Amino acid sequence: MTAADQLRRASEVANRYFVVWVLLFAGVALYAPEPFLPVLDYVAPLLGVIMLGMGLTLQPADFRRLVERPRDVAIGAVAQWLVMPVAAYGLVGVLSLPPEVGIGLVLVGAAPGGTASNVMTFLGKGDVALSVAVTTVTTLAAPVVMPAWTLALIGESLEVTFLAMFTTIVQIVLIPVLLGFAIRYYLDRRAPRAAEVGVDVFPAVSVVAIVAIVAGVVGANVDNIVTAGAAVLAAVVAHNAVGLAGGYGVGTAAGMAEDRVRACTFEVGLQNSGLAVALATTFFSAEAALIPALFSVWHNVTGPALASLFSWRDGRATGAEAPPADD
Repeated sequence: MTAADQLRRASEVANRYFVVWVLLFAGVALYAPEPFLPVLDYVAPLLGVIMLGMGLTLQPADFRRLVERPRDVAIGAVAQWLVMPVAAYGLVGVLSLPPEVGIGLVLVGAAPGGTASNVMTFLGKGDVALSVAVTTVTTLAAPVVMPAWTLALIGESLEVTFLAMFTTIVQIVLIPVLLGFAIRYYLDRRAPRAAEVGVDVFPAVSVVAIVAIVAGVVGANVDNIVTAGAAVLAAVVAHNAVGLAGGYGVGTAAGMAEDRVRACTFEVGLQNSGLAVALATTFFSAEAALIPALFSVWHNVTGPALASLFSWRDGRATGAEAPPADD
């Protein structure tokens, strides 16, 4: 087995048991938080690494789809931009979340789609091309959309400016994504073998970064988890459920084909919560990063579960339509 094959296998293990790693290290951080606290000083660069990995998955064909399928891409992006921010704002009031914690929920709602949505769309037999296109649009628009929503919903209680958030998101999201795309474009033409290895291996790097971020935020919020645990957990579960249901409802109402409805479902319900964590720790506090960190865990539970449900439904439908076997 070559070194590249060993790296691929290690990456597969890291990805397959992603939720296990997150839950394991988050649990350890609850009991022994001190070793994980220094991670909070490196959330922004870690997210930059994750977004670089996202950029490596993009190819010119992904951008051509934006022109070829504008209607469905626009519907998915607008649904993502509207459903989650409005739901976040409503839940903050309904659950009477403390201001510091509520900021985190609003940041999650205003965040763009994450790469998890692309993976879950694939596993749930949805339209992966549409999912990638919507993720690309919402990510590229994040420097404008995210500060605008955040300041519109809770701006009266903040000292953060639109320009400050815009600049930070450009630095930790837009530049790494475009850099990753440029690297992939170059390698595909000059060193395709290296491009294949990079795409296969880099997700494991992202897994390590996400696990470290979640553990750091959990470790910094041990007291908050104990005192506000029920309300925080309810907010995370309800927000994710509203997003998934809203995405499915919008796609269905728009008359999309079933595979595109599934892509819309995951795009709306699965957020780039890592970006919300980075902005929370950069501009606010560790308390504000609590809900985004927990959302990272929860949507990686509901996403695979829903993808499995979609696949199971397809299997039943195929079985029902199959002709009876000859005796």
